[in-house]
Amino acid sequence: MSTLPWPPGAVTGIGSMPGTDPAEAAAVVVGELPDLPHLPELPARGLGADIIGRTAALLVDLAVEVMPSGYRVTARPGVDHRRTTDLMHRDLDTFQDVLERVATAPAAVKVQLAGPWTLTSGVELPRGHRVLTDHGALREFTESLAEGLTRHVDEVSRRTGRPVLVQLDEPSLPAVLAGALSTPSGLGAVPAVAGSDARETLATVIDAARAATGAPVIVHCCAPRPPVALLRAAGADAIALDATLLDGASAVLADEIGEAWDAGTVFLLGVLPSTDPPQPPTLAEAAGPALRLVDRLGFPRSLLAERALPTPACGLAGATAGWARRALALARDVGKAFVEPPESW
Repeated sequence: MSTLPWPPGAVTGIGSMPGTDPAEAAAVVVGELPDLPHLPELPARGLGADIIGRTAALLVDLAVEVMPSGYRVTARPGVDHRRTTDLMHRDLDTFQDVLERVATAPAAVKVQLAGPWTLTSGVELPRGHRVLTDHGALREFTESLAEGLTRHVDEVSRRTGRPVLVQLDEPSLPAVLAGALSTPSGLGAVPAVAGSDARETLATVIDAARAATGAPVIVHCCAPRPPVALLRAAGADAIALDATLLDGASAVLADEIGEAWDAGTVFLLGVLPSTDPPQPPTLAEAAGPALRLVDRLGFPRSLLAERALPTPACGLAGATAGWARRALALARDVGKAFVEPPESW
């Protein structure tokens, strides 16, 4: 992590974009995030275009189908699996075309996949239980995900000619740790997973991603109480979280963030609303969550230029096309301000 694969002031997005047109989404992402664009996700296209469907399409020797309750393991790939695979290939074709048209090459490109706990929370076994409730199935999915992301990274790198960063999305991890996931009947809860088990499984995929890319691995969790210490212990080089939720963060969470930052972890700080705000924030208002965080932790504000990237608070799928573009542009302004702070800061 001594040499980061992006220049000072770089900015990126979390993943999802509004609409259903991959060409439009890719043009916005590449245009507004020239240093570190991400492969856009367009969940408005329906099942198969969401993070669970997209990640399931990359699994090796495992397939899922769509059921009324969501995704379920199936014996062999069918029409649902082919649809998700086609969507991913189409998105990558479009992303490659847009990158080839720009005048300068980005430092790297970022891809997003569901982490092992969010993936196995969102897919059911044939008998209806979540995959994570079966230790053998959990291990099989984890190994398949590790192999699938390795192949995906290789293809993206080959197609774009750029280094690749992997972001593992784990929005369900806090619920997994708290035992807050419902059973199929909805009348009970899945038992909580021990922190040591959660760490070991996540570490398997993080290690595979780092081996595939030779670059820092990002883990994203925009929950109000992200398990920062666990993510760091699992080997995350960078942690993406919603900084707009941290003003009221507990002392324990603040300490975890401070210890991670002090140890060299990079933070992707979500500072822009992920849906259209009543009024667009000023530069100072947009940077406010990040500035208040470093001030609270007692770090110099120069740390933001060294080990922080501004992003939207979460994915932009729920935003209008206009705000999605504006949010990324504002994030880029915040990134520049991290490096060259205005005199008023």
